[in-house]
Parts: sequence; C-alpha cells; structure tokens
Amino acid sequence: MDIASYNVKIYADGADLEGMIGTYRKYPFVKGFTTNPTLMHKAGVTDYESFARKVLEAIPDRPISFEVFSDDFDEMEHQARHIATWGEHVYVKMPVTNTAGESAAPLIRRLADAGVKQNVTAIMTVKQVYVVAEALAGGPPSNISIFAGRVADIGIDPVPMMHAAAAIVAPEPQIELIWASAREALNIVHAHQVGCHIITATPDQIAKAAAFGRKTPEDLSLEAVRIFRTDSLAAGFTLKL
Repeated sequence: MDIASYNVKIYADGADLEGMIGTYRKYPFVKGFTTNPTLMHKAGVTDYESFARKVLEAIPDRPISFEVFSDDFDEMEHQARHIATWGEHVYVKMPVTNTAGESAAPLIRRLADAGVKQNVTAIMTVKQVYVVAEALAGGPPSNISIFAGRVADIGIDPVPMMHAAAAIVAPEPQIELIWASAREALNIVHAHQVGCHIITATPDQIAKAAAFGRKTPEDLSLEAVRIFRTDSLAAGFTLKL
C-alpha cells in the first residue's frame, strides 16, 4: 500500500536544519516535525532560540515541536509560554515528569488552560496517558507522545498499550496520539493499524516509507542476490577448488 493511503501522519524527528529543510521539500507526505534537546545537542546546536526561529522561517506551514529544557516547574512554565509565542504551528514539548519523577500534570493543565499547544513527551505507560489526557482535556490542540520504540527495547510489545492509549484519547478530538521513537519503517504500519494519529520517524525510515508499495518481496530477494554478487566480484573473492 502506498504511504499516501495510510491514515497516520508522519512527522520527521531531527534537529539538523539542512536535513529538516531537505525532508520538507522532498517528502510532501511529511506533515510535521519534532525536535528535542538531545537531538539538538548531537546536531551541534548552541543557540536554542536562534535555531528554532530559523527552522520556523524555513518550514512555516507545518506543526513543529520544541521542548522546554528546565527541570524546575516554574521555569518550565516560563519557557513554555515563551516558546509558544514563536508561531501558530509551534507545539511546546513538555516532559511527563521532572528528573525527580514528579508529575508535570498540574503544569500541563495550567498551560492547556492558557491555550498553549503542547506535545507531552517521554510517556511509557497507560497510567501516564490517563493522567496527561485528563490534564489536556478541553484545551487547545495537543499531542500525547508515547515512546513505543523504547518500550519495545525492553522486551514489551507496545501495540496493546497504543491500542489502549487510542481509546483513552478518543473522547478528546483535539488530542492526537503520537507513536514516538520508531525503530523501523514497519512501525508506520503498526501506528496506522492501532489508530495513532501521528508517528515520528527518522529520515532513513521516511525514505523507506516513500517506497512502500513499490517493491515486492520477490524484488527484494533478487536485489539482495545481485548485491551479494556485485560485492563478491568487487572484493575479488576466489576459492581453490
């Protein structure tokens, strides 16, 4: 099935400005973008706001999430309210807790009441989904981002949890559920099947998704055999028989 036929929206995850612009221009099926402090640090970003404003200038018409980076709830609130002023398509990424494990739900509620669009992140349990959905209820458009890939990394199938989360957010049409930290292109299919609104994917996964429906397993088999043959010749492999 062609990627355009899927109900789930694909967002690109990254913090390399040129890469984000390239994805924006090359793949019209990419409907939004997400960043986080870790990705920014790896990309060498040192001026947070300057980077964000350059991204928003280059990609003016799609949702983009920028995360607060304080660990103090009062300062988080100041950062969130400031980030929200950067543009109508900006979502403020809020961690579900601080580093002490204290729930951010009261702050999330205050920001929702103030009309701040949020993307609540680092969620790993159904219980957290309940708490965050309640905090966001009745507010502006918002996202609940479940790190399904990280849950899978510890040997737990995330699909049942994502099914449950989709049911939890269903009464609040302004809340969109995100399948985050995808581990392979197949997760896009999984997200579509469980009723997720959005999945975040890497540029490599997005490139693979662009080819959905264009190759059969037989095509891939022949392609693999040809690659093995080409590389064997290039390596000059021989056997004394």
